[in-house]
Amino acid sequence: MKSFTAFFLAIDAAFGATGVLPLTGTQNPLRFSPNGPAVSNTILDHIVDSSPLLSFHRDIVKFQSISENEADVGNYIIRFLESKNFTVVKQHVSAQGPERFNVYAYIGNNSSPDVLVTSHIDTVPPYVPYQLSYPNTDSDGKIDRRAVRIHGRGTVDAKASVAAQIFAVLETLQHTADASLALLFVVGEENSGVGMNTFSNSKYNAPSPNSFQTIIFGEPTELNLVAGHKGGFGLTLTATGKAAHSGYPWLGRNAISLLLPVASLIENLGNVPVEEGGLPGSTKYGNTTVNLGLIQGGIAGNVVPASAHASFLVRLASETPEKAKSIIYNAVQNFTGGNPDIQVVFSSSGTSPVDLDADVEGFNVTTVNYGTDIPHLAVHERAGQKVKRYLYGPGSILVAHSDIEAIDVGELEDAVKGYRQLIEHALNRD
Repeated sequence: MKSFTAFFLAIDAAFGATGVLPLTGTQNPLRFSPNGPAVSNTILDHIVDSSPLLSFHRDIVKFQSISENEADVGNYIIRFLESKNFTVVKQHVSAQGPERFNVYAYIGNNSSPDVLVTSHIDTVPPYVPYQLSYPNTDSDGKIDRRAVRIHGRGTVDAKASVAAQIFAVLETLQHTADASLALLFVVGEENSGVGMNTFSNSKYNAPSPNSFQTIIFGEPTELNLVAGHKGGFGLTLTATGKAAHSGYPWLGRNAISLLLPVASLIENLGNVPVEEGGLPGSTKYGNTTVNLGLIQGGIAGNVVPASAHASFLVRLASETPEKAKSIIYNAVQNFTGGNPDIQVVFSSSGTSPVDLDADVEGFNVTTVNYGTDIPHLAVHERAGQKVKRYLYGPGSILVAHSDIEAIDVGELEDAVKGYRQLIEHALNRD
């Protein structure tokens, strides 16, 4: 039998930090057609135009910033923050390819403040244009501006957090001009984590002379304070068969037929008790889940397929990625009898579940199943003082990444208040 570790092969070039195979091909913009009574675009536009927060949110959403194409929105944010007298650092993350950079902004010369407020400026494809709609009108014809709905890619994930964080910080500085805080907006969260990894390894996140005492992360949480999220890693299952004419299939070996039952086995391991060889769950996060996201194989309907593969993403509710990989490997080996034509290739990256702080009064507390950049940012304690990490933001993850991504004006405005509350709590830590 081949050594166990031989199966834990790194395929970062294919997976990236999230363990997901990269998208290929051209992505055309999606068009959203809102339902409901028509309301004059002039009225809706005026609501946005009259609000600095909503106008800024509109402006950054209108930039297409699919991962690896974030420069335009990054430069816009830099100009905006510089106009508000921030010291702004354009932190490049790669010397090759298109220009990619994080935006790090702080007050005066305080580049190592107590509080860091951060989110990401890249989005998933395809681009969905910015659009406004209104669900209903009152009997007297009045419009509730809080119910105006903002549609488009990034309106939720995560440009709603970006806008709300910036305006929460600006409001904080109006009351406390010397507040010890900074803003960080990273690239590449959706497909690699390269932006946060770059910042984490930079001088701005060094333990000396100071390190952040509190970090506030922005992602869609429906204004809930998140006490933690699942870990995760990716894997690919490959099957090797033998090509033959479809009229004489017994002369070949069908790779897809080899693959499918093993893929089904892996997909359901989160529902199998641990004592029976399943993946571990937890009271806090529920079951570990396995998403079978891609199957490819064969070349034509009249050819017995010689190869096939399936890609998975595991959302880990307990234990370490190494433990979960071992469980999956053993399950496959036991199921196939060690068939060398079936191979499991794990991403080298992976994270355990991430526990977060949720000790601020006035928030509903929950957990989430998705992953974030949080594990990519190293924390450094000050003289034994715990670094607190909070996850909060406007919008729902259930519409993020979809063609119906949207957020209400009221929720975006409420997020500014929520971020202010978290910032004030962080600044007043003992």
